[in-house]
Amino acid sequence: MEKFLHQETLSETRRHVILSVNPKAGRRSSKMLVERLENALKELGFTVETLTDLDVVAHRANETHLNGTLRALIGVGGDGTAAELTNRTQPGVPISLLATGTANLLAKHMKYSFRPEKFAKMIAAGKVVTVDAARANGRLFLAMIGCGFDADVVRQVHKARMENKKNAHISYFSYIKPILRSIAGYGFPLIRVEELDESGMVVGEAKETHWAFLCNIPRYGWGVPVAPGAKLDDGKLDLCLWRGGSLFQGLYLTALVQMGIHGRFRRCMLCQGKRFRFTSLEPDREIPFQLDGDPGGNIPVEIEILPNRLTIFVPEK
Repeated sequence: MEKFLHQETLSETRRHVILSVNPKAGRRSSKMLVERLENALKELGFTVETLTDLDVVAHRANETHLNGTLRALIGVGGDGTAAELTNRTQPGVPISLLATGTANLLAKHMKYSFRPEKFAKMIAAGKVVTVDAARANGRLFLAMIGCGFDADVVRQVHKARMENKKNAHISYFSYIKPILRSIAGYGFPLIRVEELDESGMVVGEAKETHWAFLCNIPRYGWGVPVAPGAKLDDGKLDLCLWRGGSLFQGLYLTALVQMGIHGRFRRCMLCQGKRFRFTSLEPDREIPFQLDGDPGGNIPVEIEILPNRLTIFVPEK
């Protein structure tokens, strides 16, 4: 785990913990983890409030944070859960994540324990850091934005999940059919990527690409280092572009990323910046983007870094 610049320890007077649980997305094992976490926190002397309505979660988290009693807002889920809670709460609300999602990129990067009892001890220790978030067309995200084929797969997965009456939990196996559908139907249109200054003016030359990733943490997917230089609190986003309009080129990129050598190839571009814009070079075709593994819509999209937007727990060394 990286070293962070802005660290503090929460006051012991903050004894209220809010658990945000999605009743539709939970496996039986997830529900058991929630029960274990509730019990562990109560044994440590915390008041625990378990809520399922996001509007109520946000209201209670903001309210208890302002009156100085909130110890932690804990989302039970994956990267999208953490982003949703950040979007709905005020800056400074201390957030953490009991990971029950598929990729769990943020939780793995922060080295959170998957054991509720150990996780509860981290909340009790109260060590938090202030890190960056980012905003895409008005919506906050924490880990990364992907544009192109991977976003089309995410859209297909989301569609299949919404068509399931139980709105069930997804796993890596849930991606098999969507990937096959994207292979059959995605045309790999060209994307224009522009870096912008603080006033929104274009900086330097625009880039043309078929695959675009803008990262706040180094790893993506099952943990491949797409943006090896990314840091959560450096006030910058790390851009990875790959030119190649076919599935084969995507597999080639994946292999190079897995080996950590993609930056050596002409088709790849790695750089950093604070603000970017993605637009389509083929206006008659939809190009989707995804935020932290959830559908974000279609480009055009403008993305900017939000330094020190998120207060998040860190384990003790």
